[in-house]
Order: sequence, then C-alpha cells, then structure tokens
Amino acid sequence: MCATLASAPTWRDAWFQKDGMIYLNAAGQAPMPRVALEAVQASLEWKKFPWLLTDQMEIDLPTRVRSSLAEIIGADPQDIALTTGTSAGLAALATGMEWKPGDEILTAHREFPVQYTTWRPMEKREGVKLRLIAARGRWITAEDFIEALTSRVRLISASMVRFDDGSMLDAEKLAKACRAQGCVLALDVSQCCGAIPMEVRQLGADFVTGSGYKWLLGPYGCGFFWATKELLSRWRPVPFYWQGIDGLKNYDGLIHEDPKPASGARSFDTSETASHFNLSGWDASLNFLREAGVETVAAHNRELMNRLFRSLPKDRCEWTSPPEADRRGPYGCFVGRSLEQTSAMYEHMKKEGLRASLREGNIRISTHLYNSEAEIDKLVRVISE
Repeated sequence: MCATLASAPTWRDAWFQKDGMIYLNAAGQAPMPRVALEAVQASLEWKKFPWLLTDQMEIDLPTRVRSSLAEIIGADPQDIALTTGTSAGLAALATGMEWKPGDEILTAHREFPVQYTTWRPMEKREGVKLRLIAARGRWITAEDFIEALTSRVRLISASMVRFDDGSMLDAEKLAKACRAQGCVLALDVSQCCGAIPMEVRQLGADFVTGSGYKWLLGPYGCGFFWATKELLSRWRPVPFYWQGIDGLKNYDGLIHEDPKPASGARSFDTSETASHFNLSGWDASLNFLREAGVETVAAHNRELMNRLFRSLPKDRCEWTSPPEADRRGPYGCFVGRSLEQTSAMYEHMKKEGLRASLREGNIRISTHLYNSEAEIDKLVRVISE
C-alpha cells in the first residue's frame, strides 16, 4: 500500500531518532528502519544456534529479496542477481561481455569512481578504449552521449542520477539511440532506485546495477544487477556461484561435476549470497519500502527539495542541481559564493547537528521519509547565519 504525503510524517517513527541530530545523507548511506534492525538481530541467533537455520530458510532468503527487488523495479526475478554493490555488477558485465580490440566504451567526465575502476583496466586487458564525454551545458545529458556515438561504441556506462549534482539522465532517450546503434546501455541507479518509481523495461537499458544501502535501505555490502535476457544469453562463460547451478534444488544433491549455470541472472549472484546478517535486514527493509511505496518516498522528497530550493538565501547560496524536478534525482545540491564559504557553511551545519555530505564542492542534501519540513527550515536558518 502507498501512503499519501499527508500521512508521510508518521513514517518517522519507523526509524530510530537521535536527539539533536538531523540526518540529510540518504544518498551516502541511509539508516535502516527499526524492523530491519530487528531482523538483523534475529539473524544473529542463527550463528549463535546454527541448528535454527534450515537449508530451506537459507534458500528462501535470497529468493524473497530477489522477488521484492523485482517488484520495486518492475522486473522478472529471474533476471536479477544479488551482489555486494554497484561495483560487483559492473565487474560482472565487464567480464561477461565479448570484446574486440578497438571497441569503445563511453562514460562521462567527473563520474563516480566506479566507472573508471571498472573500465580503465579493460583497456589493457581487452584492448578496448574508454572515452570520457564532457557536458556541453551545465549538466551531462543524453544528447551529449548520443553526439559521441560511433560504430565503434560497444557500451555506454553512466549514472542515471549523478552523485555530485543530482542531475538525472534521460535514460529512455539514450536507450533508444543505443538500440539504433546496436550498443549496450548500462545504468548505475544507486542514487535513485528506491527513491523514484522505476520500470526497468520502460527505461530501455540493457543492464542496470545499484547498491542496496542507499535508497533501498539495506545494510552496507548489498546490491543487485538486472540484465535483459538477450544480453545475458550473449555473455561468455565465466565462473559462477555454486548455488546458481542449474538443477540444484536443495543440499541433498550437490555433486555436479559438469555444472551449467541456471537460466537468468541468479548464477551471477555474489558468492555467499545468503549472508544472513545482510540479507535478513535487506529483506525486511525492502518489505518496508514496498509497504510505504516508492511513490510516497518520491513525493515526500520532491516536496522537501522544492521547499529548500524556494527558501535558499540567494545572497549566500546558489542551487547547483537542475531546478526542474523531472531533470533532477531525489536530492539537491547547493554551494556558497566561494569554495571557502561552502566549506565553512558545511562545517557550521555539522556543528548544528545537520549531517549532509560534501561532494565535489557541492553540499548535497538527500532526505527520506524520516525527514520533515521543519528540518529543512532549520537547515535554511543555519546556512543563513
């Protein structure tokens, strides 16, 4: 069920609150709701008394998480792999794709480091070339990538929402151009999945990867990727997780000396997928998110960001995210009139109990259902001092 914005303040009680602290950094790492922490505590009993954990419980846990993710992103559960985060997803794509010397990969200038730590090593390993695309305007756009498309481009790898300024890529437009050119589109959705409604089939990307500890409210060290069936069918053979063996249904028949990967993405799960401490908490968080509704989260954040945008002291600050909600992700960024003023403003916020993040010279404000209009108003008062 989806709550209305009017009832959203009641969701605050779903989290532990700390007096004097206003947390504004869901884009860095979101706090887990109470129900998820209770699930983690319960899972500790499984290591304290291992006989409480049955084989079937171990098998069912990742299945539930996969199903919840599928509902949230509008996907088939079979096409989702459970990983430790965005990096693991991109690494699977890098090793799974078939490359030829001279193939080109496009990503953007000033992207999150995972784009470079994944693709730079592939230049020496596979003889491909990584090209960095600069924004022609203030923010990177689909048109910037489309302009750079050539017959050599095999892959575009980009963030759907940028970590440094909150700008959102027109994924559908870029995906259409990629299909026409015959190249793969891979999207990092870490900074929007769980915070804005998402249908991966509608996005049109071939590959979507994300972390689970931001807007998806899970523990650090969980994530996922989704891939089209057509893309997975073209991946070259790679090592895969033993619990992803085709035909493996329980632990009574583990001898498979010529194993074949199960259909879909499950065989690409990160090893030891059913990490009980992580997946138990994430399972509960995803159920909570489904109950609250991603639409509720999106509407609440949009109202708070609009309030911040309207209230920023224009003589002291400049908004550095797109002002239009449809071009911006679930958060917003601003700066002072100089780098020194921005740094001083950020330090003053910390002293006043406002915990945001400083990214590439921008103060990034990322809220969730536990935040309120009164907290945004306090933020404005503090940066106005």
